[in-house]
Amino acid sequence: MGNVIIMDHPLIKHKIGIIRDARTGTKEFREMISEIAMLECYESTRNLKTEEVEIETPLTATTVERLAGKKLAIVPILRAGLGMVSGLQTLIPSAKIGHIGMYRDPETLKPVEYYCKLPADIEEREVFVVDPMLATGGSACDAISQLKDHGCRHIRFLCIIAAPVGLEKLKTEHPDVDIVVGALDDHLNEIGYIVPGLGDAGDRIFGTM
Repeated sequence: MGNVIIMDHPLIKHKIGIIRDARTGTKEFREMISEIAMLECYESTRNLKTEEVEIETPLTATTVERLAGKKLAIVPILRAGLGMVSGLQTLIPSAKIGHIGMYRDPETLKPVEYYCKLPADIEEREVFVVDPMLATGGSACDAISQLKDHGCRHIRFLCIIAAPVGLEKLKTEHPDVDIVVGALDDHLNEIGYIVPGLGDAGDRIFGTM
């Protein structure tokens, strides 16, 4: 069974408060998204396996720990997920990057896929799927289903803001996936936006409002 972690860290609360503010400009918003993603990555990699390696320090021989086992991959859900990639890459720079493109149909609120490009060995990797907003949960569920269709069996999902309905859908459809959430908000409004939320994350990241 996957774990669900709702972050309760003062730095994340502070930074989420900044991105919620309608007065926060594109540059600062983008920087905060990346920094929050990095803090979530730190938490979500807590259970990665390590192995002991013998090295020489400038003074003596010693044993250190290094990451072991599966290789890593980051898969943002386009386009807003791109804003989280740099934060994860800061901590895991050797990770391969894939992309899954989806948009939400404004009438049905269901996800429509338009692009998928993944590393050739994606099935051998531990995958971090990232998207700032988990609203209805449709895009996240579909993206993870795609990855499972490609043979992925070790998947984590990271988002910054989640609505209860989206989180419940993701837990129900993919109970084996670890989920890390920056903040759990109150509800979705009539057009599927998270309330209180922060508006359209993609528009605010890329300045296309």
